[in-house]
Amino acid sequence: MNWWKRLRKNPLARLGIGLLTVFYLAVIFADFVAPYSPYTSDIDASLLPPTQIYWQNQQGEFIGPHVYPTTQGAVDIETGRRQLTVDFDNPSPVRLLVKGEPYQLFGMIPGDRHLFGTVGKGRINLLGTDEQARDQFSRLIFGGRISLSIGLVGIAISFPIGMIVGGIAGYFGGWTDSLLMRVAEVLMTIPGIYLLVALAAILPIGLSSAQRFLLIVMITSFIGWAGLARVIRGQVLSIKEREFIQASRAIGANPLYIIVRHVLPQTATYMIISATLAIPSFIVSESVLSLIGLGIQQPDPSWGNLLSSATNASILVLQPWLIWPPAILIVLTVLSFNLLGDGLRDALDPRSLRR
Repeated sequence: MNWWKRLRKNPLARLGIGLLTVFYLAVIFADFVAPYSPYTSDIDASLLPPTQIYWQNQQGEFIGPHVYPTTQGAVDIETGRRQLTVDFDNPSPVRLLVKGEPYQLFGMIPGDRHLFGTVGKGRINLLGTDEQARDQFSRLIFGGRISLSIGLVGIAISFPIGMIVGGIAGYFGGWTDSLLMRVAEVLMTIPGIYLLVALAAILPIGLSSAQRFLLIVMITSFIGWAGLARVIRGQVLSIKEREFIQASRAIGANPLYIIVRHVLPQTATYMIISATLAIPSFIVSESVLSLIGLGIQQPDPSWGNLLSSATNASILVLQPWLIWPPAILIVLTVLSFNLLGDGLRDALDPRSLRR
């Protein structure tokens, strides 16, 4: 476990692990963390700015954190900004573990307690509301389920394919190696993002977000295993000549058993590092497709389609709270995986240990 000790001593790797832990825990327990349903709209509350939290009432008395019921008013013709109507006569205290909309945690455990919320008529919209008067913070948390899981599902599909194809090509050599590597090279020449856009554009309109999610993962995985297969093939070429492989052949082990049991485990270090560095590419691909309207569709949230508001110039200028949070989360997630990958490389790579 020396590699784990070395990883813990890397401050940047610890930062990446910490951020990813917070993100994944938040989306796993999204029903509990989010104060509202991502699909629930509030009356006369579209495009509200982040809710201001007060500590004193209008008479200057300290009553703790609270908010006031807020609705949208008339639009200022000159500036385009929406005037807000605030009901200062009905303060709503902000509390932890507030009873709210019922939910099924993990689809099995019923509950109605949320991490935070308000008691009364006022609503706390930490990141404001969108055009449909839905709480942006809740949609951001639930949208992370898709954006953060697509990378894990993607490598779960593409990496086994790349490992098996690269292992077979490197172990058997000859025409098998030539055929498999030519196929991999053809796939590597396909521009990934353009293929995704072309294929997503011809998908049937009636597909649900779950079906689109699976298709996006399958498409990205189909074009993502080729580079890994070439690297694994190069490693297997050197591993298959070692003494323990020769001993396995001598006792009559079949080639597939040798590849799966002895050869591929020797590439585990590279696989772990490569997986952490490959996940961000899946997240970015989903974000780009959803941004241009070819990925996860409304009303289902994902970080990519939450960014689609950036295509509206008025929202970009007047309601920036709809744009910056998903953009920052995507950047932080990609950065965290890269920091973790670099930390694992330094902890597991024997050459870095000698340095």
